Amino acid sequence: MAMSFVIEQISSLPAIPISLGATFVQGSIVNERKPYIVYMGDVPHHGARISVMDEHNNLLLKAVGDENIARESKIYSYGKSINAFAAMLLPDEAKRLSDEDGVVSVFENTRRKLLTTRSWDFLGMPTSLKKRKTIVESNIIIGLLDTGIWPESPSFNDKGYGPPPAKWKGKCDKGANFTGCNNKVIGARYYQLDNTLPIMDEPTPVDTDGHGTHTASTAAGMPVKGSSLYGIAKGTARGGVPAARIAMYKVCWESGGCSDMDLLAAFDDAIRDGVDLISLSVGGHSREFFRDPIAIGAFHAMRKGILTSCAGGNEGPMLATVQNVAPWILTVAASSIDRQFTSTIKLGDGTITSGNGINTFSMKNKMYPFSNGAHAANLTGNKYGNISACDYGTLSKDKVKGKVVYCLGEAGQDFTIKSLGGAGTIMAIAEPVDYYFLALTPATTVVRSTTGDKLDRYINSTKNPQVVIYKSRTVHMTAPFVASFSSRGPQLRNSNILKPDITAPGLNILAAYPKLISITGEPTDRRYSAFNFMSGTSMACPHASAAAAYVMSFHPNWSPAAVKSALMTTATPMKIRDEYGELSSGSGQINPYRAAHPGLIYDIKQSSYIRFLCKEGYNSTTISLLIRGKRKYNCSSFKPALGTDGLNYPSMFIHLNSNETRISAVFYRTVTYVGYGNAEFKAKVKSPKELPITVIPKTLEFNRTHQKQSFKVLVKGSAMKNGKEIISATLEWSNKEHSVKSPILVFCAFKVVYCRGYKLLILVRTTVPNSLISSLVYPTSSAMEVLQLCKFFPPLSRLSSSHSIQYFLIQFVDSWLSSGKAPTGDALFGATPPVLTT
Repeated sequence: MAMSFVIEQISSLPAIPISLGATFVQGSIVNERKPYIVYMGDVPHHGARISVMDEHNNLLLKAVGDENIARESKIYSYGKSINAFAAMLLPDEAKRLSDEDGVVSVFENTRRKLLTTRSWDFLGMPTSLKKRKTIVESNIIIGLLDTGIWPESPSFNDKGYGPPPAKWKGKCDKGANFTGCNNKVIGARYYQLDNTLPIMDEPTPVDTDGHGTHTASTAAGMPVKGSSLYGIAKGTARGGVPAARIAMYKVCWESGGCSDMDLLAAFDDAIRDGVDLISLSVGGHSREFFRDPIAIGAFHAMRKGILTSCAGGNEGPMLATVQNVAPWILTVAASSIDRQFTSTIKLGDGTITSGNGINTFSMKNKMYPFSNGAHAANLTGNKYGNISACDYGTLSKDKVKGKVVYCLGEAGQDFTIKSLGGAGTIMAIAEPVDYYFLALTPATTVVRSTTGDKLDRYINSTKNPQVVIYKSRTVHMTAPFVASFSSRGPQLRNSNILKPDITAPGLNILAAYPKLISITGEPTDRRYSAFNFMSGTSMACPHASAAAAYVMSFHPNWSPAAVKSALMTTATPMKIRDEYGELSSGSGQINPYRAAHPGLIYDIKQSSYIRFLCKEGYNSTTISLLIRGKRKYNCSSFKPALGTDGLNYPSMFIHLNSNETRISAVFYRTVTYVGYGNAEFKAKVKSPKELPITVIPKTLEFNRTHQKQSFKVLVKGSAMKNGKEIISATLEWSNKEHSVKSPILVFCAFKVVYCRGYKLLILVRTTVPNSLISSLVYPTSSAMEVLQLCKFFPPLSRLSSSHSIQYFLIQFVDSWLSSGKAPTGDALFGATPPVLTT
């Protein structure tokens, strides 16, 4: 494809800078009450004239104007760690509240989604690892915001544990099927604040999805020998910090997703409860920092010394899809470990081949009749489905029953084949994939061009074709590489902070699972297991969270930024790099053992974040609300944030606006020595010759622990010609004991334009002629650039989801480039736009 787009809806056409007052997103229907969050920064210091709740009630009454309506509209007051409230508001009421002096932002509540053994051995932390501080580790509390927990899992056995740490102030809610907390799972709460959609789930902290139990055990599960999924991947399942305690905050529900209001309430409680670390495998499209409940919660957690680790998103391999990108968040990408799962396929003529996937079934017979969609077609059934893909309604039950059926694609064919009494299915896909889904029947997946077409020919050329699929087995593969689904950078909020930060295993991870539901979640499935496989940056996040907790067990007084720096600067480079390099992997794959003693750290204090926010355009009023206290903050009184990024970040990123722009950047950095005795570190730069990099000074000397030294990095270069998009380099500070690495990345591919309610990031590819690119943009002296093809776009309201927007633009550009003229929206959509689902 010649060109692709990344789109997000914006509230108005012009590129508006951050407001001097509160920010506000207008609702779409002026007379409909919707749930909003009114964010007011930090909780007022003791001695305030009125309580936080009274302040919320007074503001709400002032905006609504009627005491009874205001009382009924109020949903919740946050006030333990975060100053905010939630209420059902009309758009004009929300606008009035956004204009109040004490309000930072007002934003509509949305629902976010989850980002869904051997891994710790692969990361260099075997069961026999002796370098642990178990007593300190047992005082670390990991707070997880997820789908709840199943405390009966053997991974959460509290044998040998003492009582919860004295600092713990949390609680354990009661609910259906929940057996209660113990000295391992010391807290469990649930949140259901948003009643605008019906919640069909039982109000309970118990995990009826599996996601929360899986992530919690990955982070801090006890070692369980002989763990497997029906004998597959048998070994000892355990968390990265098995002695740590777990506090679960259930914010995600099967029927309702993960509400912003619930997320913010969980942050508010977790910070006050005394957690040391927050792990959050939930995501959504990135927003301005203080209209995003995850960024808000993580900011207040940071101020209390709590690191927030977040999944980076599952929308890869497209660029600019990374989520949870605030600089005070550890943003985690997903990578592989060194194993995959294959199933042997044996044909009736003795031919043996294999497919990929996790097949728990052992077929009873030696051979089964083998068919395909064409041979099993229901000639009187669904005329519109794809017979070759075994679409629902296209196959005859009589022709499927007892047979293994070969189907094109991988979209629920196992369900169809099982419902028709089939014995199994082999699914053929166009390209190999690195993640697997559990099937409801004996099944495996093959690549059509290499294996699938041969199987199809065998079916069509054999009088009595037969086949058997064997149970999956584990095989070794080269690793790590970034998973295909893992969201890539660059991020959209700050153009010079590289995200994701780090990579951790998130591909086909075996961990604890509740026996309350089947391993596929399907009611017709009768397989239940205490352990299950899942893939996603959701699985990568708790690996990084546990690695952070491991570092904290050696350095309990380190700041969140220091822990984050240790993980980033000691990361292992990816053995297999994709074309986007660090935009996919960040600094590399976590290496917890090395991170415990990094040598140098890039620390970031609260005042540095304030300077960064000033540089980003936030005004003194907003910052005073974020911090509160007796001291009034004024951006003009702070030393300006220096350099290209204005932050002491462990990585360095240059995002050019145009391939005509010369590369010129300076990064100011300060490192803190965390080793012992005298030390000298020398700078070594690995960079291609077209990117000269100078480090001043080239040697740093330290004579005491916690001593700081500063340096600057000058990056110069000519414009990136010939379609080059990425230049990657590395700065390494090293001595005999330590190697402290920082990626330096230059990226040039996007141009931002605004059009009819769309914010478009145009990714220019080398196959597009320069003449065509230049014709895309009208010459204009205004602040807003307008695409020439804007007039052909359908109104944003016609596109019902971000997926259909993306689909439309891909279709639009493909059609345009092939035909030489821009088609209309109606020509692509017909009467109505397509609705795509994930």
